[in-house]
Amino acid sequence: MWNSAENVFSRTSSFRDEVEDEEALRWAALERLPTYARARRGIFKNVVGDVKEVDVSELAVQEQRLVLDRLVNAVEDDPERFFDRMRKRCEAVDLELPKIEVRFQNLTVESFVHLGSRALPTIPNFIFNMTEALLRQLRIYRGNRSKLTILDDLSGIIRPSRLTLLLGPPSSGKTTLLLALAGRLGHHLQVSGKITYNGHGFKEFVPPRTSAYVSQQDWQVAEMTVRETLDFAGQCQGVGSKYDMITELARREKIAGIKPDEDLDIFMKSFALGGQKTSLVVEYIMKILGLDTCADTLVGDEMLKGISGGQKKRLTTGELLVGPARVLFMDEISNGLDSSTTYQIIKYLKHSTRALDGTTVISLLQPAPEAYELFDDVILLSEGQIVYQGPRVSVLDFFASMGFSCPKRKNVADFLQEVTSKKDQEQYWSNPYLPYRYISPGKFAEAFHSYHTGKNLSEELAVPFDRRFNHPAALSTSKYGEKRSELLKTSFNWQLLLMKRNSFIYVFKFIQLLIVALITMTVFFRTTMHHKTIDDGGLYLGALYFSMVIILFNGFTEVSMLVAKLPVLYKHRDLHFYPSWVYTIPSWALSIPTSLIESGFWVAVTYYVIGYDPNVVRFSRQLLLYFFLHQMSIGLFRVIGSLGRNMIVANTFGSFAMLVVMALGGFIISRDSIPKWWIWGFWVSPLMYAQNAASVNEFLGHSWDKKAGNSNFSLGEAILRQRSLFPESYWYWIGVGAMLGYTLLFNALFTFFLSYLNPLGKQQAVVSKKELQERDRRRKGENVVIELREYLQRSSSLNGKYFKQKGMVLPFQPLSMAFGNINYFVDVPVELKQEGVLEDRLQLLVNVTGAFRPGVLTALVGVSGAGKTTLMDVLAGRKTGGIIEGDIYISGYPKRQETFARISGYCEQNDIHSPGLTVLESLLFSAWLRLPSEIELETQRAFVEEVMELVELTSLSGALIGLPGINGLSTEQRKRLTIAVELVANPSIVFMDEPTSGLDARAAAIVMRTVRNIVNTGRTIVCTIHQPSIDIFESFDELLFMKRGGELIYAGPLGSKSCELIKYFEVESFMFKSPRIFYCQILFG
Repeated sequence: MWNSAENVFSRTSSFRDEVEDEEALRWAALERLPTYARARRGIFKNVVGDVKEVDVSELAVQEQRLVLDRLVNAVEDDPERFFDRMRKRCEAVDLELPKIEVRFQNLTVESFVHLGSRALPTIPNFIFNMTEALLRQLRIYRGNRSKLTILDDLSGIIRPSRLTLLLGPPSSGKTTLLLALAGRLGHHLQVSGKITYNGHGFKEFVPPRTSAYVSQQDWQVAEMTVRETLDFAGQCQGVGSKYDMITELARREKIAGIKPDEDLDIFMKSFALGGQKTSLVVEYIMKILGLDTCADTLVGDEMLKGISGGQKKRLTTGELLVGPARVLFMDEISNGLDSSTTYQIIKYLKHSTRALDGTTVISLLQPAPEAYELFDDVILLSEGQIVYQGPRVSVLDFFASMGFSCPKRKNVADFLQEVTSKKDQEQYWSNPYLPYRYISPGKFAEAFHSYHTGKNLSEELAVPFDRRFNHPAALSTSKYGEKRSELLKTSFNWQLLLMKRNSFIYVFKFIQLLIVALITMTVFFRTTMHHKTIDDGGLYLGALYFSMVIILFNGFTEVSMLVAKLPVLYKHRDLHFYPSWVYTIPSWALSIPTSLIESGFWVAVTYYVIGYDPNVVRFSRQLLLYFFLHQMSIGLFRVIGSLGRNMIVANTFGSFAMLVVMALGGFIISRDSIPKWWIWGFWVSPLMYAQNAASVNEFLGHSWDKKAGNSNFSLGEAILRQRSLFPESYWYWIGVGAMLGYTLLFNALFTFFLSYLNPLGKQQAVVSKKELQERDRRRKGENVVIELREYLQRSSSLNGKYFKQKGMVLPFQPLSMAFGNINYFVDVPVELKQEGVLEDRLQLLVNVTGAFRPGVLTALVGVSGAGKTTLMDVLAGRKTGGIIEGDIYISGYPKRQETFARISGYCEQNDIHSPGLTVLESLLFSAWLRLPSEIELETQRAFVEEVMELVELTSLSGALIGLPGINGLSTEQRKRLTIAVELVANPSIVFMDEPTSGLDARAAAIVMRTVRNIVNTGRTIVCTIHQPSIDIFESFDELLFMKRGGELIYAGPLGSKSCELIKYFEVESFMFKSPRIFYCQILFG
């Protein structure tokens, strides 16, 4: 027996030796290849250990995943070790990686804005603004706009190989600073100061190719999958200087006789090779960002089911991580993400920044303590000034020198965002020898310049960067990442894919055309159409005109399709993915088959049935004309869409253009009847040339060559002359030429507008004159008298006592909700069944029991996928599908959805409002619709004003809501408006889905103060909550705690400093400062 075992071991050892020998031989053969060929090939080992030489750019997806699994076994533990291996490989041959140091000196950004009601988009304001702009251009009148200083004389250094956190309260200028450093500020802002990369100004290199700005807005194409989106982004951005780096690395390793790890070699070569259909780097980024589970899921949007909001945020980040940019400016990338996912992303960025000598600045709203501690440096902004910039470990020492200290159980990041606020600052005062006095951001900035960290920074800025140390590959001088031909090919494949995904639209248009063609055939049927008189010719003219109008209208869908994609196209343009013509040429080319099919079908179906001249040549000519007419129509409406840039504006422009083209086309009003001052419109109208060409093609045919009475003209020519159409045969070719010319012109204009026009609207804050003056005083450090204690007392009186004693204008009945053994099932999707899931039903909630009481603020918490929103939707009656089991009672009575909807409110996570209304108008409109009709309008208005006071929106009552991320209210103000819109319905029970999502700590505190005000009126409030700070977490009274799978593991009071929760979960080995981290650790071990 032992002998047999010995033989087995010897065979195994022999097999291993054979594999190693074969691997050595293959590597030796690979080493003999030229450097450029060696950079594309690697040694791949499959699952069973077989070795083969492969082209890295042609690895199959399964082979890529196998390489990744061997390199990164566990995403949580391996990033540091993985990047260290990459760095050590470069250090082994003394290969220096490019580094970029970003400096900004005396950076000031200012904007001129209208204040108060003058900023509202009313008709008088529009007229005043246009007149004022004209006078300003003529230097006659400067206008009455006020100067708003966004960034005030900032100076600092962003160092390579260090991860920098950008913090600041709302409206502190974080986004503006990131945009300025990335070279992406709009032309409407006045910018002064100096920004350099390794001592080079923006004019010496291409900033969008050297740095990447990750926006707060998640603009993606809904019809693409996650993998397709990342693949497209990677193919457009290229690899930069990575190919040169990998060839130099291979050359040095060959000279030194170093054999690298096979899997690491394949990964790094894949990282450096462009033009791959699917990249190993894309697979790795998806794994790091947690997107591998939804890689083949459509992105989706409001109308198309797709990935979640948090996954979209990660996808936005991943689009730029797959590119070659060495400087990353990331703006609030944690919105909608849970703490665990945010931590993993920041951890990856930290290790990649350190190992690959990158430069990374990240702006976060509510970083958890564990994520905050990953950063090396901190920049704290307030009122457009830098309060602190330097090492993270020294930031508390600076504020301690100013007399402020962070409480033990307080998140440091939350402390930093609140310590400069006049409303929150006093609670952190810790100097027992001096009375508290408000310190403005300007005073903090002055103190920082005197602090040793600030002095060292000023001394370093005084010495210019030595440009001799700039790596040749650090700054990109090419405008785009790939050759134009490669970008054109990529764009063509991308648009062909989108055309397939939108095939329903094209099929629907074809069916619509078929139905209209059938109607046209019956209206203009040849048995009723004759060729005898001039009146008969009028019928044929009408048929021709109707046909051309239908074909013209068929291109109108281009407006909505283009406007929906414009945000993505603008993003791609600003990131230098491709030039605009790379998009417009394929879109034009792909429209040719569509035009050919639709125009060909129309002519084939209607030509002989209507009774046009039965001549194959004239049939072909009509087909050719209609084809170019359809092409012209598509080009026209694409121009209108790119010019309007907004669905409402573009549709208005499109309708107006149709009316003008049709009215001046020569059929509705003949040429002789058009007034002289409008005759230019006749010659400009594309439909005029099409109408004349189609008429000449028909009426000069054999069917109309008989004499017209006593006239010397044929019947067809007489008809043309009577309608003031040109009777010469060459007008057909003039018409075709005009259609072709207009097609070329419109596509050229389409390209021009895509290249140079920006999205409608611009970033602007809702600022009153008083707020602007107070902001300037604080910024300049002037003495500001602030009666803080009186403010807090007044706020406290509003926070419940005032409303409890006085009562609200409209009474309501406090109600409780109790539920027991709630189970919720849905049918298993077909995709999961294909992956091997055998069950027919999927259970999302498992025996959930609990209660919500009046005057008690209840939090519904749990990780992503725990079923928080699902439970709330079930209780609120918003789930229309699936199977619901269990009992729900309202104050002891069984719940009936018909009556429950009248006494409940539901605040969606997404803040959807009419952008053209003010805050007061939006609330009044909601009240008119939802309050009983017997309540008088005066009472409704008084109730609305009371609700605005309750949610602290009174000062913003006249502010325009605007569009998210473009203009109007901030995110936190929109959230409070969403709550107010539900409150004006006077509900007894209110559900809120993640009311603090997407807010920084201070804004979240404002929203929670609003929620507490509502609870104190006696209403029942339930909130789902996502990665709360400790202050937000402990502002709740009771907690329903769910774990993944829809199971409830705690329901009860939170207690003072979360003592009740900690007691319930208390285990001797767990000791935590934050209860939020406590319950996460309990859940995940």
